[in-house]
Amino acid sequence: MNAMSRLTARIDDNVRELVFDALLSTGVAPSRAEVAAQASLPESQIAGSFERLEEGHVFVLQPQSRELLMANPFSARPTPFRVSAGAKAWWGNCIWDALGIIAMTGKDGDLQTSCPDCGEGFTLQVRDGKLLAAETIAHFTVPAAHWWDDIVFT
Repeated sequence: MNAMSRLTARIDDNVRELVFDALLSTGVAPSRAEVAAQASLPESQIAGSFERLEEGHVFVLQPQSRELLMANPFSARPTPFRVSAGAKAWWGNCIWDALGIIAMTGKDGDLQTSCPDCGEGFTLQVRDGKLLAAETIAHFTVPAAHWWDDIVFT
């Protein structure tokens, strides 16, 4: 790896860390401008990093603004999968991601969602790293091998 590639990789690692730190601490996805200010880099470099991280399936960007839509497992906008742990809350992209957010926090957490068929709400609870028994079923309509065919739909 040449010096330029190493520098680009360090920038991307730093951007990824800044985004995930912001999401974990605030529950809100930072804008490119906010990441640029925090990294003391031009916004154009952050935009390039966002694009590379999207290529690597780390981020999903909004089509028009190219701001964050997803920083897996977090969603930058409200979804049917609300996660809370301690005094903080986040949106998951799907039930799998929402449970992953709880795992990332290392805390007890709750996932509030609803049945996509009947609309009935329910809460899944994770305590001491274990999903408590619940009368629910998670059904994945798209095989994992095809999630990235259309990750927003999936």
